[in-house]
Amino acid sequence: MDVAIIKYNAGNIYSVSYALKRLGVSPVITADPELLHKADKVIFPGVGEAFTTMDYLKEHKLDAIIKDLKQPVLGICLGMQLMCRHSEEGDADCLGIFDTEVKRFIPHRHEDKVPHMGWNTITEVKGGLFTAQLENKFVYFVHSYYVPVNEYTTATTNYILPFSASLHKDNFYATQFHPEKSGSVGEVILKNFLKL
Repeated sequence: MDVAIIKYNAGNIYSVSYALKRLGVSPVITADPELLHKADKVIFPGVGEAFTTMDYLKEHKLDAIIKDLKQPVLGICLGMQLMCRHSEEGDADCLGIFDTEVKRFIPHRHEDKVPHMGWNTITEVKGGLFTAQLENKFVYFVHSYYVPVNEYTTATTNYILPFSASLHKDNFYATQFHPEKSGSVGEVILKNFLKL
């Protein structure tokens, strides 16, 4: 199976690559349109800032390539947020695959720390990345911005308020959490993506 990881100016690409290698898949890390189009699966990871990353994607024509992909695509963390219509982070217009906004966490109590960092459970799981056994399992998050629960939500997490832990529309899947850092649960989710 050919798996491509989109190469751009964002972190955590190599941790995703190592996680796939543990599952017996050797991905190619590339920004080459031809390799991205012909891969069986594409992963769009990300750790970074929305506005500068969108600028980079547009400058390198990766925005159009991502939207045009027809195979299963998995956005992770910032990758998921950039698949939305707009982010409050830098007031960025994003890819618009999911017609929803990305909002900044507003702490309500002293113990509400932003960024949301660490292990939290996923609930109301449904769709291709999840099986019923993953309900209430712990996964690993690091983020200051969130996607509200919406029509594309396929898993929910509650931190300060309920938000989308995962999204799905057509061939596009996305997780706010990091499956590559979520131990055995993350491995199951990555395997489910590879089986799509």
